[in-house]
Amino acid sequence: MTDVHPFKLLSLLLQYPGEELLAAREELAAAAEELGRGPQARAIQAFCAWWREAGPRELQERYVETFDFSRRACLHLTYQRLGDRRRRGQALVALKERYAAAGLELADGELPDYLPVMLEFAALAPEPGLELLARHRDAIELVRADLHERGSPWAPLLDAVVAPLPGLTRAQAARVRRLAREGPPDEQVGLEPFAPPEVMPPAPVTPRPLEAP
Repeated sequence: MTDVHPFKLLSLLLQYPGEELLAAREELAAAAEELGRGPQARAIQAFCAWWREAGPRELQERYVETFDFSRRACLHLTYQRLGDRRRRGQALVALKERYAAAGLELADGELPDYLPVMLEFAALAPEPGLELLARHRDAIELVRADLHERGSPWAPLLDAVVAPLPGLTRAQAARVRRLAREGPPDEQVGLEPFAPPEVMPPAPVTPRPLEAP
């Protein structure tokens, strides 16, 4: 099988396990085995060992329980840091423009701060993609800490995300501690929690198929 970028694999593995993703489990697990034996590869392989054997219903129920019922595990990273609709809207628009400049088109229903989208961008454009992930390291660490605290099988995937990133800055570490203590900032009364209309498309997320770079 042709080599696949580890960030592309992580992008897929961190998405909801719908029918298309479930049908590709053997292919994805095989691609994970071809990554080698570095820290990032071992973390992905550890997840796949469980993920390829678990039942579809278990995977779907545990995914929803893991990511949809914990604010600290929200994969929309600007939501972790920005509770104000206007500020978050500006951040989402800037991300969308950055992706478009690199040739990454969002599917209907995708928000640009969704971690799997950021990972796909990092697979497409490694240098700016790594910089973008590093800039959101505090939010990623909050999700990572929550998954480890709850013993989630998805926790190794967050270990794999941060493996190639530089260490936390002091400012980021302080924000992680604050967010862990207080949770994501509260939304202003009457405002939608995820995105303003200009960046909120109507359709649900559809995972992209596995493609070699």
